[in-house]
Amino acid sequence: MMRWIPAVLAACVAASAHLPAQAAEAGASAYVLYKDATLIDGTGAPPQGPASILVKGERIEKVWLGNTIAFKLPPGSQVVDASGLYVLPGLVNSHEHLATPPNRPFAEAQMKRDLYGGITAVRDMADDLRQVSDLARAARVGELPGPDIYYAALMAGPEFFDDPRTHAVSAGAVAGHTPWMQAIDARTDLRMAVALARGTGASAIKIYADLPAERVKAITAEAHRQGIPVWAHAAVFPAKPSDVIAARADAVSHVCMLAYEVSDPIPKAYHHRAPVDAARLGQGDNPVIGKLLARMKAQGTVLDATLFVYAGLDASHAAHPTGPQPYCTTEIAARLTDQARRAGVIISAGTDGFSEAADPYPALYQELELLVARAGFTPMQAILAATAGGARAVTANPDFGTIAAGQLANLMFTAKDPTGDIGALRTVVMTVKRGVIYRRADFNPQADAAQRKDD
Repeated sequence: MMRWIPAVLAACVAASAHLPAQAAEAGASAYVLYKDATLIDGTGAPPQGPASILVKGERIEKVWLGNTIAFKLPPGSQVVDASGLYVLPGLVNSHEHLATPPNRPFAEAQMKRDLYGGITAVRDMADDLRQVSDLARAARVGELPGPDIYYAALMAGPEFFDDPRTHAVSAGAVAGHTPWMQAIDARTDLRMAVALARGTGASAIKIYADLPAERVKAITAEAHRQGIPVWAHAAVFPAKPSDVIAARADAVSHVCMLAYEVSDPIPKAYHHRAPVDAARLGQGDNPVIGKLLARMKAQGTVLDATLFVYAGLDASHAAHPTGPQPYCTTEIAARLTDQARRAGVIISAGTDGFSEAADPYPALYQELELLVARAGFTPMQAILAATAGGARAVTANPDFGTIAAGQLANLMFTAKDPTGDIGALRTVVMTVKRGVIYRRADFNPQADAAQRKDD
């Protein structure tokens, strides 16, 4: 890996890395110019350069091509020489769990690993929100290095709350009877349930498991009436994928769950699902799945594919071949994701897991490499899944995920071109989050690995 930073860049970055919250606030009106990088703007346009980005406080003020500045920089502006580097939007991991169970040292180390790996936003997909909300606050105001956290409050059928994970994230309370983990049945006052979820500060409601189609539809309708998005599993059991999509969930997770649309019958509960029936799915593009994908495209429903999950299931089964079969394989997951990509569905890059403690880079890199190696994505398409696609998984009108005037100054600089080789993300030299600079050289992977080890 190339380990170099132009001299001017190194000097400028050293002066501004690790700004405390007070300094970040005090510098909110200051200008920083990132000059002469090759621009990958998150729209799918080919790399262009040289390009310059003018940042004021936490937002991008101006982006232009050419190595000249056709206007006078404001007094006190800082100029960062980014020549020889590639700049792309800060990455988004659209599926993490930072507090199942709550483990503050692990979460803080993971957040640091993400940020120094170019990840400036994550979707936390339902955890103990007492801890997650504080982590989100601390990262937002600069008390600790980490991406912005957009998090979900969970709703599921009462049966799901036998799951020990729900008790781990509700310690001190009753699982299923907290604002962040609610058991929903036909008697639930959905107006109150959604209001309670919103009161946690959640960015969305996650519909998880053990709910019939009519209840998925009712929760989604009430959430949208109250102005909060819905993130859902692609199959909620007994609700089918077509039920979840017809309910107009904003984003659905786990591509293999789409295959349950061709199951007969669909499993009645989350903890009683049989493996995906590969024979029913057939080879090539499945026409039933094709209809689901067409509706997703028409509605703008985002697919959080999570190939990393299926690669992990394959690896676990290979290590313990006498154990139960995984519910899906990487091969099936990749084939479905490829079909979704070709159908024009917005795909986001999420991991639902973390890299090994000794790996100095976040698991999102592996997700992107799987999209390229197994699901037919070009490196540019994978980058879009981790930038604009990830932002769309969070909200329909994001102010991050692309590089343009008015967007948040969330940037990732690499020494090599990731549109030619997605592995070039591992040459990250600097992350900018909300205008604050974090040098990769200041990250200590060994200390991070020690802190991320499970208790």
